[in-house]
Amino acid sequence: MTELGILAEDDRIELIGGELVPMSPKGNRHEIVRGVILNWLRRNLPDEFDIHTEPGWRADANSYFEPDFLVGPAGCSPVSIRPEDVVLLIEVAHSSLAFDTTTKASQYSALGVREYWVVDAVSLATHVHRGPTPAGYAEKVNVAPDDPLTALLIPSLSIRLADLRVD
Repeated sequence: MTELGILAEDDRIELIGGELVPMSPKGNRHEIVRGVILNWLRRNLPDEFDIHTEPGWRADANSYFEPDFLVGPAGCSPVSIRPEDVVLLIEVAHSSLAFDTTTKASQYSALGVREYWVVDAVSLATHVHRGPTPAGYAEKVNVAPDDPLTALLIPSLSIRLADLRVD
């Protein structure tokens, strides 16, 4: 659609369930928190995993997402990794918090993404979603910034977001 002039290169659009959905613009706080998390992931992610930032991920024929972070096995393709092979998806949310914790969570669960985090860019609380089912995630917990946040499939990847320097 970009090549046809329907969308501009910098349009923030995702394809969710076959429908084009405009995404919220990224604000300063989103970018600051995202940068700090990216640096932490780069320093702490074990070698057997790769991190992809804002990949154009085609989860299935009717979906195109750009999560802030997609963690998969080393060598995985960030654009075509199967949802069940994704180890962790992370979204940093400010104005999109409600959308990311409802619509996107439902989509990711139905696709079979095993773990999905939504980090509130303002409070640093994290909405953790695990146990995907077609009807939604079986487990949804909110992790306060002072509490440890640990990836289910990468137990060595653990942090307290309050310890990050987000100014």
